[in-house]
Amino acid sequence: MDTRTSTHRLRIEHVRDALKQRGLAAVLVPSSDPHLSEYLPERWQGRQWLSGFTGSMGTLVVTLETAAVFADSRYWVQAEAELAGTGTELVKIATGTSTQHIDWLAEHVPAGRTVGVDGSVLGLAAAATLKQALDRAGVELDTDVDVLADVWPDRPGLPDAKVYEHCAPEAPVSRAAKLAAVRDAMARAGATHHFVSTVDDIAWLFNLRGSDVNYNPVFLAHALIDAQGVHLFVADGKVDMALQAQLAKDGVTILPYAQAGAALAALPEGSTLLIDPRRVTLGLRGHVVKANVVEGINPSTLMKSRKTADEAAYVRRAMEQDGAAMCEFYAWLEGALGQERITELTIDAHLSAARARRPGFVGLSFGTIAAFNANGAMPHYRATPESHAVIEGDGLLLIDSGGQYLGGTTDITRVWPIGQVSDAQRRDYTLVLKGTMALSRTRYPRGTPSPMLDAIARAPLWAENLDYGHGTGHGVGYFLNVHEGPQSISRTMAEPQTAMEPGMITSIEPGLYRPGRWGIRIENLVMNVPSSIDASEFGEFLEFETLTLCPIDTRCIDRSLLRADEIAWLNAYHAEVRKRLESLVDGAARGWLVTRTEPI
Repeated sequence: MDTRTSTHRLRIEHVRDALKQRGLAAVLVPSSDPHLSEYLPERWQGRQWLSGFTGSMGTLVVTLETAAVFADSRYWVQAEAELAGTGTELVKIATGTSTQHIDWLAEHVPAGRTVGVDGSVLGLAAAATLKQALDRAGVELDTDVDVLADVWPDRPGLPDAKVYEHCAPEAPVSRAAKLAAVRDAMARAGATHHFVSTVDDIAWLFNLRGSDVNYNPVFLAHALIDAQGVHLFVADGKVDMALQAQLAKDGVTILPYAQAGAALAALPEGSTLLIDPRRVTLGLRGHVVKANVVEGINPSTLMKSRKTADEAAYVRRAMEQDGAAMCEFYAWLEGALGQERITELTIDAHLSAARARRPGFVGLSFGTIAAFNANGAMPHYRATPESHAVIEGDGLLLIDSGGQYLGGTTDITRVWPIGQVSDAQRRDYTLVLKGTMALSRTRYPRGTPSPMLDAIARAPLWAENLDYGHGTGHGVGYFLNVHEGPQSISRTMAEPQTAMEPGMITSIEPGLYRPGRWGIRIENLVMNVPSSIDASEFGEFLEFETLTLCPIDTRCIDRSLLRADEIAWLNAYHAEVRKRLESLVDGAARGWLVTRTEPI
């Protein structure tokens, strides 16, 4: 048994000791923090610390006899490898939004016993679902159990990086204008106050950015808004005096991070608080004792998803710079193959360096996925110094990467041939490309729930009895989180807040994964824009403007599988890529661009 395995077994045993001391039958450890973030500061990476599973999504359940991680298909291969020998089993679930862990608890915990969870990191809506299921099973729920405090002696503290301002011209809408729009929405909801915990909403609303979470330019904070002012709860020392003075001009007062709960408790009778049950925790909601509460989606969540014309213009410029960086990188890659040792790690280093040389670049938008052959079959694969592939021989190289720029966030996946490509690989690649193109070319009525579009990208694969386990597309922020709501092109429930509206930026990224062999994903970012054809009596229609600018490799295509209209779309896309990028690159990068955008 290696040290890593011994460590995680021991940690789980310590959790069981804590369960016995507390009189609990089980504990639930979600991948979450007090802001319900997708990517977590180290302090709240308890599921990873306890189990050893490093995927960004997953839920840990520990009972007195069993420990299990619940993860969707993006992580199955990774989780099986990381959990091997730890005593924690993998439970495979259909999607990342599955509540299978709740059903599992209801089935495995005896009636009359108690399940513990830390309510300070449990979403209000998720808590209601959990309690209902356990109530039906006769199981009690204790939401005041922070098991990490019991077993994690050197648990990290709060991050202390400075908060900074996202300034004009890249921030074209003022803080005052955004606050005014939110207050209008509060008034329509009949609310005197509004509480916001989600860190991307706060960063957007106040035109502030930070670095408390890897890759996402956000900071930990809560905000309480009323008609006259705002209390922004941030850890001491993170907002300097000069920035506090700027915020004060817009009625924003900085208070200690830990005082958010007390501020909610102090809301008087007769006041009405607007909260989003999917974006606030049970623990924070529990502080509200006197005020009336109305529930609804955060107005800022809807507002920030709809990029303005000025923001869209900056996004297009960021895409051009990002595309130029990729031309530079891929020119190097093709020239270096066979001449020097290239690994998945060196790909990450060279691509990141190319982006860093572009104007407006701030950092990566997520950890680069460079995955050769079998590694590409793991959608969220990460190369490490201990485990990575050398790029040599024959096969497919998948690279999923993105950057944060002052004027936008990028996310792109491409697949490149290394050596010889098999007919089976060409077929898979072409079917995925057909899915990307099918959805990219779609027109749809304004207000269409985004999940309804998911099947369009899957149809070419479904026709061959093929599919992929992840969603087709996620919303993308504006120099913010690379994963943003409320829209999601996926097999989730169609709800009013998922309606497609002009200005939303979403990924289109169908894939196909052959475990142990190869993986293929072709991803562009697109923006909802008015239809380019005349309106009809059937209402307003939208279409996608493809924002991402990088050649799609044509050497992997099986031409026999493409229709004439699909070839025309691909050639037109490549003509646009060449037109937009040619002046931004020179030398080998320009030569590579011209070669890879030749029409087929």
